[in-house]
Amino acid sequence: MEITPASLEWRDAYKLLVGSILPRPIAFVSSMDEHGTANAAPFSFFTAICADPMLICFSPMRRGTDGAKKDTLINIESTGQFVINIVSESIAEQMNDCAIEFAPEIDEMEELGLTKEASVKVRVPRIKESLVHLECECYQVQHFGDKPGAGSLVIGKVVHVHVNDELFDNGRIDTSKLHPIGRMAGNIFTDPLARTFEMVRKTEKR
Repeated sequence: MEITPASLEWRDAYKLLVGSILPRPIAFVSSMDEHGTANAAPFSFFTAICADPMLICFSPMRRGTDGAKKDTLINIESTGQFVINIVSESIAEQMNDCAIEFAPEIDEMEELGLTKEASVKVRVPRIKESLVHLECECYQVQHFGDKPGAGSLVIGKVVHVHVNDELFDNGRIDTSKLHPIGRMAGNIFTDPLARTFEMVRKTEKR
């Protein structure tokens, strides 16, 4: 099958992306509007950029119905701050429920029984039930269109990291205790530890 993306309706292009790029880590982003109302939403277009400075990025797409910006993006552009809460199996259902399009004045954390905990460097609360939190200041935002199917790239500078004490071992995070989940296509999620194998990177040049 040969496909030209420009010939596709955006929903079909989206299906190709999420069916090809997987599993995808999930950024469970907490943000806050200028009035102090907290918001929590998951995004599976998410990755690290570099370590010095410590930068991460995620991409909120425009709302599929009318092309409007999502609350998370509006909040970040307004306050310049957000927190990435890493998703473990224990909070998978609440994370998934936060994908519902609640009204902007609804606090998803309170609505779904998640515990707000004060952050150290940013005003945005973190989700206590998450085992790793990346407190971020907005470094840069780039927009790519303003219609359904378009999206933005949010780059955050990590200014503080919380790691649950039980996970931290000699400067490393024990992923067997973190139990992170990833997003597949459709409604399928995966536990990366369901099957693991090691491959040592070669250093010899040939």
